[in-house]
Amino acid sequence: MARMKFICDAERCIECNGCVTACKNENEVPWGVNRRRVVTINDGVIGQEKSISVACMHCSDAPCMAVCPVDCFYRTEEGVVLHDKDICIGCGYCSYACPFGAPQFPSNGTFGLRGKMDKCTFCAGGPEENGSKAEFEKYGRNRLAEGKLPACAEMCSTKALLGGDGDVIADILRTRVLRRGKGSEVWGWGTAYGKSHNPDAKAPSGGKS
Repeated sequence: MARMKFICDAERCIECNGCVTACKNENEVPWGVNRRRVVTINDGVIGQEKSISVACMHCSDAPCMAVCPVDCFYRTEEGVVLHDKDICIGCGYCSYACPFGAPQFPSNGTFGLRGKMDKCTFCAGGPEENGSKAEFEKYGRNRLAEGKLPACAEMCSTKALLGGDGDVIADILRTRVLRRGKGSEVWGWGTAYGKSHNPDAKAPSGGKS
């Protein structure tokens, strides 16, 4: 079974916000909720400015799951961290624990009933029946059940944002980094995936980064 992951290549992100728009449109995320956002680091510093697309990274050792007092989080067979809004009490502990600022707490609208937490689902829905109206209304579209990848990654025009089988996207990023000779300091990589175990990997010949 594939372990689903996101990674954003800061060397390719052009801050177009296409991923943000795709997420909102696909899941009908209401105004005021940002399951995904683009963050600029070293804004205005010439030669050091980088942009990255940020959302829930579906961490292997997710701190949100560790601090939730009602255990509303669960992990799918594909490694996607989801939560049950019928169990969530809106305490906000997960928001303090998450290093990526993923949990959102809207105060009204479809996703904000009773102040329930909302976050990226990797377009994998929730505990309700796959593709059901109840699932869509609470969590958005379940693209994984349809055999599709998250809309944000599919819409990325520069393929900076990659989503899918963690082994596959790690190989893609590793190939890019080795060809460039830089870029392995991807923000969030260590937290979400752990440290590299292959520091002696060699760059493949030919192609572009």
